[in-house]
Amino acid sequence: MLPCFSDQDAYIAHLSKSSALPKGFSVGTASGTFVSSEAPAMGKLPIRATIVYLPEGPVSTWTAVFTKNKLPGAPVKIGKERVSNSNKLQAIVINNKISNVCSETGISDSTEICKAVANNLNLSLGENSVLPCSTGIIGWRLPVRELSEEIIPEAIKNMNSCDALDMGQAIMTTDRYPKLRSATLSSGAKIVGVAKGAGMVEPNMATMLCYILSDAQLPSDSSLNDMLQSAIDASFNCISIDSDESTSDTAVLLTSSKISSNAAEFSSALKDICINLAKDVVRNGEGTSHVIQVTVQNYSPSLNSAEAKLVGKQIINSPLFKCAVCGNDPNIGRLASAIGSYLGKLNKEVDIKDMTITLGGNLIFSNGRFNLDAEMETFLSNYMQDAAFGECDAFPIHQKSVEVIVDFGYDEGDKEEKVVVWGSDLSAEYVSVNSDYRS
Repeated sequence: MLPCFSDQDAYIAHLSKSSALPKGFSVGTASGTFVSSEAPAMGKLPIRATIVYLPEGPVSTWTAVFTKNKLPGAPVKIGKERVSNSNKLQAIVINNKISNVCSETGISDSTEICKAVANNLNLSLGENSVLPCSTGIIGWRLPVRELSEEIIPEAIKNMNSCDALDMGQAIMTTDRYPKLRSATLSSGAKIVGVAKGAGMVEPNMATMLCYILSDAQLPSDSSLNDMLQSAIDASFNCISIDSDESTSDTAVLLTSSKISSNAAEFSSALKDICINLAKDVVRNGEGTSHVIQVTVQNYSPSLNSAEAKLVGKQIINSPLFKCAVCGNDPNIGRLASAIGSYLGKLNKEVDIKDMTITLGGNLIFSNGRFNLDAEMETFLSNYMQDAAFGECDAFPIHQKSVEVIVDFGYDEGDKEEKVVVWGSDLSAEYVSVNSDYRS
């Protein structure tokens, strides 16, 4: 868990201490401008590019998972092809501002960007060893000339082997601050992860963009894909900001295999990094002033784990409950209604006679009835107020959440049945950001 920070400078200083790149990696970023062909009246708009590079040559020790959205971006289509064909990878190129989705020239535009990276770095395997990623406005074309002729060459000039923090900052769009987490294994190998995401976050694989770099060399029978998928299922697939699934979600795990390491330790550290990055994404949501954490437990045999997760998702995606939390209003009827709404849509009976609900550690529902009085209402309102970030803070001043536990009361001895999901409240700032997003 991160400490509290007095200001954004303190937060960035803390990230800097743990942002050293693993061995075998270099990262470069650069900024530029372009004029959108779709909206030229908006004038020059900013755009950034980031390149992750393995200077010692391409590797096969990488994997990626992507959005399941049926209208994905061109980079996602290319990425899926790279993974399925087991292409060796030597570079990743990432641009913000435009996500390159459903453009007439989307595939060729991303291919040109990959070619520019390959040519500037003189990659032995050419463009097929470059993974493209884009995030930002859906529907606009990439400014290929500006990226390939100006910004990418500048990013390569700026390349260094020291710091992942620049990368975390460069991939941001409406993010209010960069998100970076790291771990050092007992072998000395390092894992560093950066993520971006603030809106259009209801992942169905990962977050909007996430890159996890390591220098760990794992046993040959280890499956990076299994490790990444397991970490994602426990982290990014358990969050929601606004219940809108992105067209560009991409999570990449890439290792330079420099330091022999234990697979189980690596997998555990990977999961911890992903969980913390996922919670950082929620805490950094557009307009977010509270994080909501929902635990659904003791649900078997009434529900399976996937259904239990969806009980939690129903709560964190309820506009009414999200608004209540934003206003520090303990309107727990909205909470119970969200649970009942989801259970009522299942084509089976769910035993709820022993179901209890707690909010902030206080039992607010049991035996089919609310447990409320004036004292409890005041306590819950103060509890929500204490969990708030304040207005538009640009850094995580604390790690508090509004914590909800839904317990179905099924005791299966020592076997623990529990899922945890995280979401954000819904504020006026969210509406403001998304009503003027493209500018």
